[in-house]
Amino acid sequence: MAIQKQRACVRMWSCLAEVIRWVLGHGVAARLLVFACAGVVAVHAGAQVNAPLRFGVLPLGDVLESRRNWEPLWAEMAREIGQPIAALSLPSYGALARSIQQDGVDIALLPGKLALDAVVGGHMQVIAEVARRNGIPEHQSVLLTRKVPPFNSLDALLRAPERWVIARGPASSLTGFLVPQMQLFIPNNIEIETRFRDVVIGTHQETALAVANGDADVATNNTTDLERFRRQFPVEAERIQVIWSSASVPAAQILVRKGLAPEVKRKLRSALVDYGRADDVRGAQQRAVLRGLMSSYGYVAADNTALLPVADLEYESARSRALHGQWTSQEALRARLAALEREHRRWVALLQPDNALEEKPKR
Repeated sequence: MAIQKQRACVRMWSCLAEVIRWVLGHGVAARLLVFACAGVVAVHAGAQVNAPLRFGVLPLGDVLESRRNWEPLWAEMAREIGQPIAALSLPSYGALARSIQQDGVDIALLPGKLALDAVVGGHMQVIAEVARRNGIPEHQSVLLTRKVPPFNSLDALLRAPERWVIARGPASSLTGFLVPQMQLFIPNNIEIETRFRDVVIGTHQETALAVANGDADVATNNTTDLERFRRQFPVEAERIQVIWSSASVPAAQILVRKGLAPEVKRKLRSALVDYGRADDVRGAQQRAVLRGLMSSYGYVAADNTALLPVADLEYESARSRALHGQWTSQEALRARLAALEREHRRWVALLQPDNALEEKPKR
């Protein structure tokens, strides 16, 4: 046993040395990972039997502020399950997706495409989603511009996109890429990836700042992150306006690793759904926490079927790109469309509730 502990200690400190070298070589973005790594090291150093569950989250703005906003909810969830919860804060969609693929995330708040990939990849399942307006999820993609001309109207954008610099999310972003592409740009024969003068890719906060500061002419965003941006950057927010809003799209989901025990999943869902519901001082404090997380209405129980609209959006987007693409033959196009149809059917078959948890949650 002593030899095993010694070997584990050597591996731990070797890993920590690699992290330090990586941080020194990668600057500010790398430091976003430090507090997560420190938490993991502390757990192993203390040789705790009850290892913490890792909660994956993309920091929105300042990483320490993001962690402070989440900590009260994490503490409540930890009390419910009798097991600590540790922050696993990652700097990008790609980093979080890779960690999920390696089963390095136990719980996560994920936007649509990332959630879909986590479920159909067999790594995670949905247990709850952000509630909007008394239990009805309401979340919209928006386009932002500055208020002053010349780049300040939807008509001008649609007439000559090649004159504009767009700031948008990565292709995995539902409201930062997929929804505006499907609902606005493709119907107007505009390819979001090629028609603009230049492209800036970043988080929703970064795209809004790019427009406010004149580094881009238009930005994709969403109503939830725009509300957060107005609170955090009131001066910059005064410079921008919304020129287009999408239809309602699915809110973010909270997912858990499939390998967790069903009883742990049930307790986590219960803690999320009950949080902020009590009509007392504690409930009021919890609702203040939820407002800080831009989840003022709390969370509602959900399962994998909540991602069916996302799967449909992904399918329609890919099908539209195929139909508007250039093909060597009609046979090649038909083969591509058939492959997309098969993939969509596979997704639908996989997006089913877990009967081991409980009956399908009520919306």
